[in-house]
Amino acid sequence: MTDAERQAEFTSFVQTHWTQLMTIAVAVSGSRHEAEDLVQTALTNTYGRWHKIREGEALAYLRRSITNAHISRWRRHRGGELILAEPPDAGAVDRAASAVDDRRTLVPLLRELPHRQRSVLVLRYLCDLTDDDVAATLGTSTGTVRSQAARGLATLRRRHTRTGARPDDESTQELVLSHPEGNPR
Repeated sequence: MTDAERQAEFTSFVQTHWTQLMTIAVAVSGSRHEAEDLVQTALTNTYGRWHKIREGEALAYLRRSITNAHISRWRRHRGGELILAEPPDAGAVDRAASAVDDRRTLVPLLRELPHRQRSVLVLRYLCDLTDDDVAATLGTSTGTVRSQAARGLATLRRRHTRTGARPDDESTQELVLSHPEGNPR
């Protein structure tokens, strides 16, 4: 395969899957701006290895690359302070979260989860991946995926109840109780 053919194939793949990659990155990072950086980093790292990646595994490879890039960025910047001349507009964040219909109460709660639990829940419920696919994406065992999902869901239920929302709200039913295989385990 020539470089031009490889570049055309990669460009076509990115155009086809851009929305899905951004959805994953926004859900993992909580910010569209950071999500764009994460997807760009993942695509840059992937392009050099594109000829080695099997055709059916490219999307899983990029999902994992986005997750790893987010974790790496978090590790580099944790504990650091960001000094701004003016405080950020908190209303902008609230407006963005409320734009998501039934999930608006869960988005802030999801952002507070540890990175591994958040990644598992995003891949499992937002991307509709099976436990085996999530495990392959994150490079962990199926048992770890299930335990992280159980812990994350328990935390979401507990915090969601504390905010005054009922655990049987439609938003909770959609994310917390649904699963692509029809079984919440």
